[in-house]
Amino acid sequence: MLLKQGPQDKQSLILEGDETCNPVSISVHVRRGIDMQLLTCSRLVVTAPITSPASEDGADQLNILPNAHIIFGSLFFFLIFSTFAYLVPVILATVFTDPAQLVKKEYDFVVVGGGTAGNVLANRLTNGTNFTVLVIEAGITNDGFLPSIVPFLAPSMTPFSSVTWNFSTVPQASLGNRTLTYPRGRMLGGSSSINFMTYTRGSDEEYDRWANLTGDSGWEWKNLAPYYFKSSRLVPPADNHNTTGQVDPSAHGDGPVEISLPGFPTELDPRVINATEKFTSEFPFNLDLQSGDSVGIGFVQSTIGNGERSSSATAYLDPVLSRSNLDVLIQTQVTKVISHGKTSQGKPKFEQVEFAISSDASRYTVTANKEIILSAGSIGSPQILLLSGIGNSTTLSDMGIEPIVDLPDVGQHLQDHPIMANYFVLNSNQSFDNALRNTNISATDLELWQTNRSGLFADAPVNTMGFLRLPSNASIFENVTDPSAGPKSGHFEWLFVDGFITAVQTLPDTGNFMTVEMAVVSPLSHGSVTLNSTDPFDNPIIDPNFFSDPFDQYAMVEAVKSLRRFLEAPEWNDFILGRYGFVGDANTDEEILEAAKKAIVTIWHPTSTARMSPENASWGVVDPNLRVKGTFGLRVVDASVFPRIPSAHTVAPVYIVAERAADLILSEWC
Repeated sequence: MLLKQGPQDKQSLILEGDETCNPVSISVHVRRGIDMQLLTCSRLVVTAPITSPASEDGADQLNILPNAHIIFGSLFFFLIFSTFAYLVPVILATVFTDPAQLVKKEYDFVVVGGGTAGNVLANRLTNGTNFTVLVIEAGITNDGFLPSIVPFLAPSMTPFSSVTWNFSTVPQASLGNRTLTYPRGRMLGGSSSINFMTYTRGSDEEYDRWANLTGDSGWEWKNLAPYYFKSSRLVPPADNHNTTGQVDPSAHGDGPVEISLPGFPTELDPRVINATEKFTSEFPFNLDLQSGDSVGIGFVQSTIGNGERSSSATAYLDPVLSRSNLDVLIQTQVTKVISHGKTSQGKPKFEQVEFAISSDASRYTVTANKEIILSAGSIGSPQILLLSGIGNSTTLSDMGIEPIVDLPDVGQHLQDHPIMANYFVLNSNQSFDNALRNTNISATDLELWQTNRSGLFADAPVNTMGFLRLPSNASIFENVTDPSAGPKSGHFEWLFVDGFITAVQTLPDTGNFMTVEMAVVSPLSHGSVTLNSTDPFDNPIIDPNFFSDPFDQYAMVEAVKSLRRFLEAPEWNDFILGRYGFVGDANTDEEILEAAKKAIVTIWHPTSTARMSPENASWGVVDPNLRVKGTFGLRVVDASVFPRIPSAHTVAPVYIVAERAADLILSEWC
């Protein structure tokens, strides 16, 4: 693909396709008088984030966003097309795009993955030290990539695009053998650069349970709290409204990640909050979901500052790219880690990282004089461990991989939050459905954001949410021990959206809708990540085994029934006209369960595939200091080390883990 300067009299920028793409008659005129001729393939829409005027040789890089409409409907293409003229110049500083550009062959630390956790480590390990650090990221830079900057455009990046790994699951037996898309971030910032920005740390109990499972009091909340406060800070919402009564400032810290309340109020917000006053026992109001007690309904807090996404790349990495002891290599995939020799205790010493830009490209290596740190996420980290000979020895041998360390738990115990949409037809014309159907409205909203970082595009799709619990006498507990971390932790979650969120069903041509997404956040189902082949560039086999446990099924059915009780509050009278879709058509428990099996997708919160355990435990992959068991010089720092999935969106817990990991590493080497 090429991005070329068009005829000067037309001031155009033209995308040229290859033999797989056919030009189509789509041209978008944007505010600065730029026409874009766009190409489409049979299932891809090719787009170019124009970060600066096209170069004379037409060599600017393109980025491909397949199925950009998957969340918000087909006319969402327009939102992507019409944004490119607004992108800011790319700043690369010490970011290398080709492994051949690397001058150094040795570093103190090599961080595999420039994602949510990896960038925290890059920042902290190079801060005031002489340690040299190399971060290797498979994806592109985040700089200038508008869909990752504008909060409302977040859904355009998933599930398939050039900035995700484009994973899919195996057919899910408990979901009618449906195969689910499973996107993970593939750019600097990782999934913190592509997620929907919802920020919840979970209850104190979640971390106390981690401490109990690992036998390490360092993971208790009282000892982790400083890392939470160190990672993020509360900033004003995009519209600068008075947030009194909507948040507790004392529950927030002074870290680099910016957190804010919704900056574009919707018609749902007062209805959701006021309805809690009618059901104070079952549906209590929660002033701040970061208070340590996450049960209740309140305002969403999102990783947004000044109307822009705040990711690990913008918060932790970008400000320190000028450090002389930090290098970043992007568009390069780690293929394995390599051991050389053993310690006096007989542990293999992992000292080298192998990487390449493609399956058939030259392999490069770099040496880590102190540690290799895997921060490739709950899918990538176990894949690299397995490719490196760390895992179930029998399985590895059968695949032709020489076993180095026998750790059968590698890639096992994958946990995630199953989520599904509940739709309701509204007596309203104010939902964002109109913006999705009307390109003129979309262009106006975009221009408002470009002018002063305000309006619809400065906000995440969700403004209010809640974590709720099943009653203590629920029938499921007659045979199942409560899987939650405690009474301050939810069993399920609601997310209120003033519009139609497309996952399984598509946006209707007419009407205004409310979507209530609901997830089981204390699930018992667990699955696995295993190798598909010995080629690192082949996607692994991902089986979350969704909905396989009876508790998860029971909790989802009760979440639907509970929501319907909540919507009986007077605030919803004459506003909700009726339920919509096959979940809405379901009435009995059996019907709701069958509908759920058709509707459930992933909320993209995979964890626990390299989980922590006590140092001498026979289960687990890393010890409480996050060192890979049976090895020297190798750690894992990402959501894969969670002993159990928390009843929270996972970005905040990952920041907490990464901040503590940085201290653990520095204390060992300083």
